[in-house]
Amino acid sequence: CIVVSPQCPPDQWWEPLELVALIDDMCEKYKVDRDRIYCTGLSMGGYGTWSIAVKNPTRFASVVPICGGGDLSAVRRMVRNRPAELKELNVWAYHGAMDPTVAVDESEVMVAALRKAGVPRVQFTVYPEAKHDSWTVTYDNPELYAWLLRQRR
Repeated sequence: CIVVSPQCPPDQWWEPLELVALIDDMCEKYKVDRDRIYCTGLSMGGYGTWSIAVKNPTRFASVVPICGGGDLSAVRRMVRNRPAELKELNVWAYHGAMDPTVAVDESEVMVAALRKAGVPRVQFTVYPEAKHDSWTVTYDNPELYAWLLRQRR
């Protein structure tokens, strides 16, 4: 597999168009199975994951946002404009219940909005004792990788 881990420049925020351009560049340069592209990110990267997933729901086999939140208005726009595409999204979101940096409500709201929109494959794991670092236990979990590799567009 190919793993690309971009770092957001200081004093900037993730831009979905730039991330899509990065993915397109990787697909041109390397032999990439376009039906098995996954996106995950934590904290600000969790926000980026939600953003790129909602704006490009058919681009990824699955997404794994960790301790992030999203833009409900973007979900509503997708429900209005491209509801069938949104229903193709595969999500497994994670968050720590005791997170003082990004409240667990941020993930709960996104998960609820997708479920309300009829997205059938949305999983949500909340770690009851975890604070902001909910990514270590998530990325240490072999079941996450088994689940990811089962997903195809």
